[in-house]
Amino acid sequence: MGNGVELRHLRYFAAVAETCHFGQAAKRLNMAQPALSNAIRQLEDELGVCLLVRTTRRVVLTEAGKFFLDEALHTLDRVDAGIHGARLLNEGQSGLVRIGLTCSVTFAHMPFLIQSIRRELPGLEFEVHSDLSTEEQCVRLRDETLDLGVVHPPVPEGVELIPICEEPLIVVLPLDHPLAEKESLGIADLRDESFITGVKPETGIANAVMKMCLNADFSLKKKHVVSNMPTLLALVASGLGIGVVPDGARSVPVPGVTFRPLGNAPMVPVALAWLSSRQSPVLAGVVKTFGSLLSKA
Repeated sequence: MGNGVELRHLRYFAAVAETCHFGQAAKRLNMAQPALSNAIRQLEDELGVCLLVRTTRRVVLTEAGKFFLDEALHTLDRVDAGIHGARLLNEGQSGLVRIGLTCSVTFAHMPFLIQSIRRELPGLEFEVHSDLSTEEQCVRLRDETLDLGVVHPPVPEGVELIPICEEPLIVVLPLDHPLAEKESLGIADLRDESFITGVKPETGIANAVMKMCLNADFSLKKKHVVSNMPTLLALVASGLGIGVVPDGARSVPVPGVTFRPLGNAPMVPVALAWLSSRQSPVLAGVVKTFGSLLSKA
């Protein structure tokens, strides 16, 4: 294609080829017929081939014209798709969203979260990074390797939140543990137990558990410290200790454990997190949409 061929020439030629009539094509294009005829002649001169055979009654495509029409339509389709896609991206209605999740959130809240957003923004694609602690997600939000996180606050300054829900803390026990015979437990029941905990004592969940024990006049006895929820549940299933976890952990598929409610247990918040300094139409679109959905729930 020569340097003088413009997109408008392709659109003009396609209109003439599809109507086989300069007058009808000019009307469709909302332009004067002489101007259209002149533009087609310019296109043929630029290409150095005859695209149309003109008669008094009709216009017929040459073989070169038929070939060029296919190529022109393909090019126009690609351009139109590019324009449409760019506009959707600019409006935050399409694109890739990289989202991080804690393990319990992955099973308990991810379906609702992603289905709700996709229902409103069907052009989005999601890249899910599961089993990340709140701290790991906040680091990756700052590194811009994540766009969104679903976390258990608190979070560092600069990370914005939309509350999703609050979960009570519950106790996870081996199936054969004596406390498993009770329908529900009180914090005093855990006084002599060995705990399996997370590696970050400053996290929202760990803080809540430690304060709960201190308020009951005993210190939490750590037996094993693990980095993620599946490992914690697996060690509990092995009989190596008990754990206090968010209610969403019930959804994690680890056999050999049972869960019991904990009387007067503190609530642990779950929230959608993002970096306030990020300038992204896609991210802004998701945050606005999800915030609107939650406000209506």
